[in-house]
Amino acid sequence: MATLLTAPSPIRRERGPRGVALLENGAHLGAHEFLRRYEAMPEVKKAELINGVVYMGSPVRADQHGEPDNLIQGWLCNYCIGTPGVRAATNSTTRLGPDDVPQPDGVLRILPERGGQARLDAKGYLLGAPELVVEVAASSASLDVREKLASYRRAGVREYLVWRTEDSAVDWWVLEEDEYRPLPGSAEGVLRSQVFPGLWLDVPALLAEDGGRLMATLEKGLASPEHAAFAAELQRRAKA
Repeated sequence: MATLLTAPSPIRRERGPRGVALLENGAHLGAHEFLRRYEAMPEVKKAELINGVVYMGSPVRADQHGEPDNLIQGWLCNYCIGTPGVRAATNSTTRLGPDDVPQPDGVLRILPERGGQARLDAKGYLLGAPELVVEVAASSASLDVREKLASYRRAGVREYLVWRTEDSAVDWWVLEEDEYRPLPGSAEGVLRSQVFPGLWLDVPALLAEDGGRLMATLEKGLASPEHAAFAAELQRRAKA
């Protein structure tokens, strides 16, 4: 008697109330489909596409991410306030390319009309590589210093800063000849951005979460001749 062969059942993907397939951790997608699914899931607060793979955010702890993130955002915000033509943003979806749509903890960018690389698209997402990306990494440290580092390098993010809170360490890389190289610091542990003159980071103060000392060092950077020259150049570009 002949055996009846049946075709294998198609894979059933769970769909949301809008009929759009749900995002799944580890799924392989392109940027367009990733954003289509993400937009259909307003309850999801953080999801990223790195090298074509979906990464979903885990619960955020106050001591190892929430409070450190608040401190680093204050540092970025104060630099932005003191530097017309520069914008800071937190936790913003960024379209870097067809396989990379990260949602970095913080970015600092020069406005496009003043020579910046990134701009806002029609939906308000960042399109292109911000000049500086900042990540506060606890459980995500391996992703941030491996897959994300490669993604940001490919896209042309000029500086990349990672605060590894579980390791009490800070990594700051600068893009040189298509490769990330560590940004050298001073004997006192102060790192000074090459892309954003005056953006000075007191690493010991950051690790101690000493906000007063952190901001005092930044104020010195904002008062430096290098920052004044940078601000004047941004102003000149705007007029041009």
